[in-house]
Formats: sequence, C-alpha cells, structure tokens
Amino acid sequence: MAVLAWLLIPLLTAIGAGLWGSWAGRNRKAAGDGSELAGYARFREAMEKSHSGT
Repeated sequence: MAVLAWLLIPLLTAIGAGLWGSWAGRNRKAAGDGSELAGYARFREAMEKSHSGT
C-alpha cells in the first residue's frame, strides 16, 4: 500500500502541473487595454507640451 502512495504523489503532481499550465496559458480578455492606452496618450501629450516651451 505504501508503494501505491509513493506512485500517486508524482501522478497527482503531474495532474496538478497540467491543470496549472492550462490555467496559466488561458486566453485573457484585453478589456483593460483601452484605458491604459488612453492614459499613455495623455502622458505623451503632456510630455510634449512641457518640452515644447523650453
């Protein structure tokens, strides 16, 4: 019975690694990119204004 327990440890570890890998590689929605890009555009405009005066 102890041998079976030692064989189950790597099996369960492999299953857990497979589940984690599929979760980590999932497709994520890029819904938040629009606001970040708009903020970056505002930042660039502000930097251009501050450098155009000097």
